[in-house]
This record gives sequence, structure tokens and C-alpha cells, in this order.
Amino acid sequence: MDHPQPVVAMGHDPDALEAFYREHLPTVQRFVARRIADPHDAADVTADVFVAAIEASARYRADAGTPGAWLTGIARHVVAMHHRSASRRVRAVGRISGRALLDEESTARVAERIDAERDARRLHGSLSGLPQSQRAVVELVAVDGLSLGEAAMVLGITPGNARIRYHRARRTLAHALPPTSEVTS
Repeated sequence: MDHPQPVVAMGHDPDALEAFYREHLPTVQRFVARRIADPHDAADVTADVFVAAIEASARYRADAGTPGAWLTGIARHVVAMHHRSASRRVRAVGRISGRALLDEESTARVAERIDAERDARRLHGSLSGLPQSQRAVVELVAVDGLSLGEAAMVLGITPGNARIRYHRARRTLAHALPPTSEVTS
């Protein structure tokens, strides 16, 4: 979905929402599974990402980046809120009874995705020694597969700044990170 209209339209057009959801669901699921180990929490956070995207769809600006990068920025924010929010953890305990809504097959699929992302979670955990500014770029580029340009857009920094942060992180963690990809806007 390279055109901004469907992104903006998804806030009021169920067909546009469905197309956007189907196109971007695997990316969001992988992003969340790398950061959240519990399958039920991962499913909840994935849903929260799309709810936040619907709410923000009217503010989407095509000149600020691709729909995928825009959605990754939203996912990053939602996951961070999940980890920071103690009250959200308390509400999650209250939702245990609602977890029966996930059938065994759905729970197994989420668990398989989490298992498939185990190495990425280990890499994500090893990044804790990096400064937050470097860690954010590494997560988006090395873990989530964004280009340095897209990562810069998500973080609200210049591509040059993203490149510097990534290279500094690579020096610190040279054995764990892939080589730098070309910066694209």
C-alpha cells in the first residue's frame, strides 16, 4: 500500500482498513513477538497497534515516510507503553478470564511466532548495554529490517544521524549485527 489515501481512509472505510491490516499484520506480529514473550500479551499488543493506527490514520503524512515505517513507529510506541505501564500489567491479569477467547490453534500460532523470534529477542536483550539512542536505531534496522532512512523517519532524526548511531553500535556489538544497508528515504 504505497499511496497515502488508503492509510487515511482506513479510519472510516472498512475495506481500506482490512487491506491495510492484511498487508501489515505479519510485520507487526514479528515486531511485537521480538519484544514480548507471552503469546496473550503479544496478541493484545498487536491489536493495540492497529487500534492506534486507526486512531492516527487521519494524521498520516506520505511525505514523512512509507505506511510500513509509519506503522512501525506506532508499534514501537505501543510496545514501549506496554513495558512501561504497571497499570496495564494489572489490567492484563484481570483479562486472564478473557483469554479463553483465543482458541488453542490461535494460541499455538502466536507461540510458534514467539519461538521463531527467540534469537531476535536474545539480540534485543543483548542491546541493553547500548545507549538508548543507539539501541533504538539498531532495533529498527537489525531486528525489524527497516532501512536506515526508514529508521531515521520513525525516530524523527536525520538519516546521517541514524547512520552514525548504527555504526557506533556496530563497533560495540560487531559480532551480533548485520552490515549497514543503504540509506533510503
